[in-house]
Amino acid sequence: MNPMQYPEEPVLLVDDEPAWLRSLSFTLKKEAGIRNVIRCDDSLKVKELLSTLKFSLVLIDLNMPGLSGEELLGMIVRDHPEVPVIVVSGVNQVETAVRCMRHGARDYFIKSEEIERLIASIHRNLEFRSLQQENTRLKERVLQDRLENPGAFESIITGSRKMRAVFKYMEAVAPSPEPLLITGESGVGKELIARAMHDLRGGNGPWVAVNVAGLDDNIFSDTLFGHAKGAFTGADQVRSGMIAQAAVGTLFLDEIGDLSSVSQIKLLRLLQEKEFFPLGSDRPLKLQARIVVGTNVDLLEKLDAGAFRKDLYFRLCAHHIHVPPLRERPEDLPLLLHHFIREAARALGKKRPTPPRELPNLLSTYSFPGNIRELRAMVFDAVSLNDSGILSMEPFKKALLSAHGGSTPRSGDHRMLEKKIVRFSEQLPTMGECIDSLIEEAMKRAQGNQTLAAGMLGISRQALGKRLKKQFD
Repeated sequence: MNPMQYPEEPVLLVDDEPAWLRSLSFTLKKEAGIRNVIRCDDSLKVKELLSTLKFSLVLIDLNMPGLSGEELLGMIVRDHPEVPVIVVSGVNQVETAVRCMRHGARDYFIKSEEIERLIASIHRNLEFRSLQQENTRLKERVLQDRLENPGAFESIITGSRKMRAVFKYMEAVAPSPEPLLITGESGVGKELIARAMHDLRGGNGPWVAVNVAGLDDNIFSDTLFGHAKGAFTGADQVRSGMIAQAAVGTLFLDEIGDLSSVSQIKLLRLLQEKEFFPLGSDRPLKLQARIVVGTNVDLLEKLDAGAFRKDLYFRLCAHHIHVPPLRERPEDLPLLLHHFIREAARALGKKRPTPPRELPNLLSTYSFPGNIRELRAMVFDAVSLNDSGILSMEPFKKALLSAHGGSTPRSGDHRMLEKKIVRFSEQLPTMGECIDSLIEEAMKRAQGNQTLAAGMLGISRQALGKRLKKQFD
């Protein structure tokens, strides 16, 4: 959305005094950044305006010729209940204010006396209206089970229903100006999700991505806010920060969970005030970019440990997307495998090899703690070593064997260890029954492929064949 048109749907001002309408419009623009305003000095025209345009908020006077403010309030509440109404009147009577609130007004203010409280109420009601619209869009996406902008997700290779649910949520919250928090393990594609959100918003303005992990407080400030000439030793010219470079586009801050407490305060102030000061400058600049942040750490654990601010967390997670790990999207393995084989062959200048039918089954037995990034590295290694038309499975087997060979499992392998814990009933099974059950499970996971099943069990294919033959004899 063009920031010159904030909010997305206009605010309607209704008063029979044109001078007051001009004054209020100027105040909203200067003090609240609200530029998308329509003024109406004839209350009889309001009904037609509401029937032809969508408004985010209506501000009305009470004493007007034609339709009075109270009559107008009743009509709007009855015919357009989704549009919040605020009364701004010269009538300072408690009874009148109470009556208007009972009839559906969201707030009641006295002209020229309560401007700060009026602006706070306008912002509050605009946020409520935005959340209301997002909920409606989200419900529509779920019920329709279709994507409005499938092209925005073309760079994300997936056939997962979980990912489709993520895409539908993204479409619902894309118009919102609020921050977006993207969580997920390392290598799941959080930056791809952030870039897709940028595209969903029309791709207007630049895309700027910054990894904030390891940045100390001074470098963090300089990177985001920039500096004025002479701000510190060596600052011999003005430098615009990443926020200014993002302009009306998207600023993606990755590894947000690693920010220091001081940098967290600076980011919180930016999100609250919607403005920032370049280092060495006393003139604030407006935040216009959509802020998207990503992290692979559990922020709730950091909250409990006192390592992450609660107020910042709740600011960041106005909208929250969790990208599921690859092990929870087994249907994506064949798609990603073929995609990375094509990419690797093109990058390495080789003829594209054909993957064996057993390869997806083999890969499905692994938890992929490094997720999509780890799978891509495996495929590139295998293609670089391959000299035939059929892709060899040996590099993959070696990679999986190496991953399981260490004494300490990598992040994410805890689920595989949990699967190995067997809880027995009161009567223990015999050794023969245990072996038979183990072989049955391995054959099930390998989808009947004896070579893969034998590899899982750590025995030769011949030994497995003998055991299977014994079972059926």
